[in-house]
Amino acid sequence: MPGIDAIFFIVILIFSVILHEVSHGYVADMLGDPTARLAGRLTINPIPHIDLFGSILLPAALILTGSGVVIGWAKPVPYNPYNLKNQRLGTLFVSAAGVATNFLIALIFGLLIRFADGLPLSFLIMAKMVVTLNIVLGVFNLLPIPPLDGSKIFLTLFPKWFSPIEEFAERNFMFVIIGLLILLPVFFGPIVITITSFIFRLFTGMSM
Repeated sequence: MPGIDAIFFIVILIFSVILHEVSHGYVADMLGDPTARLAGRLTINPIPHIDLFGSILLPAALILTGSGVVIGWAKPVPYNPYNLKNQRLGTLFVSAAGVATNFLIALIFGLLIRFADGLPLSFLIMAKMVVTLNIVLGVFNLLPIPPLDGSKIFLTLFPKWFSPIEEFAERNFMFVIIGLLILLPVFFGPIVITITSFIFRLFTGMSM
């Protein structure tokens, strides 16, 4: 990935994961939990959200080494599920909010690509990157693997036996990330790529 493209990629990644996290906080606030708002995290100002390792160092290292897999994250927006008016459904909506936000961003830019005429080439390249990255983030976060959002969505359906796995993953976050870096290209990569390609064509009317 050329240098300027890598910079654009990291900037788009940072803002995409920030919007993903902020959406969790907004939905939680709407459903009765003001934790994120009181912590000053309902903002698109990147400074409160950036995780030095997860938002910058790791994505940059993966890009520069040509790993073929690039992941990143922002600091999780805090929320207290016990404050939610309906704890089970509230957890489901809060967890799904980040994924829905990424798909919405991808849809908006995808429709621009599909229907806006005479787009400058530079904007078209950037828009395609936004669409691709946000679809990947959405699909990736739907994987039912703790601590991804998909696991929390899954947890609302099978709460009793899955809870210890979720709690273990939350306590050992870095081990899970290392495991994902190892397993994603082999086991989950083809699934994510196939689904991403399908949604990309659906949104933009063109191939990735």
